[in-house]
Amino acid sequence: MNLDILIFQQINGLAGQFGFLDKLGVFFAEYCQYILVAVLIWLFRKNIRVVIFSGLAAVVAKFGIAELIRLFWSRTRPFIDHNVNLLFEKVNEPSFPSGHASFFFALSTVVYLNNKKAGILFYAVSFIISISRVFAGVHWPSDILAGAMVGIFSGWLVMNLAKRF
Repeated sequence: MNLDILIFQQINGLAGQFGFLDKLGVFFAEYCQYILVAVLIWLFRKNIRVVIFSGLAAVVAKFGIAELIRLFWSRTRPFIDHNVNLLFEKVNEPSFPSGHASFFFALSTVVYLNNKKAGILFYAVSFIISISRVFAGVHWPSDILAGAMVGIFSGWLVMNLAKRF
């Protein structure tokens, strides 16, 4: 058995056992993202540059690099080929890399490069959002890892280009 499936089964195997944990998992997988964006806007309301660059990095990560990778590597979601504890309905679109992880790790990277303490908090919440998507049965752990790498690279790239220009 490969490591990706083993880790997935360990995390997703917890779903469906405790109602409160399932609700928490769905909250983080589906809804916490809106709170994180609102916190970004509120926290950096006096430094709109960080908000703009965070948004730009997130768009580059999710709708640029992640979608480009999906053109060449179309991987099915866990609930398509395996028996999983699926906590919410999801359309059958490629899962690799995770668009959510790409998006939120890009935001987190820009925040981190501008404010280390806030950045650590953003990374922690991005990790929870991402791992909750494995818990909910819609992503493989490697989707999350690849998405995080895409996001971190995108955030770094946008900030380096912003410094040059």
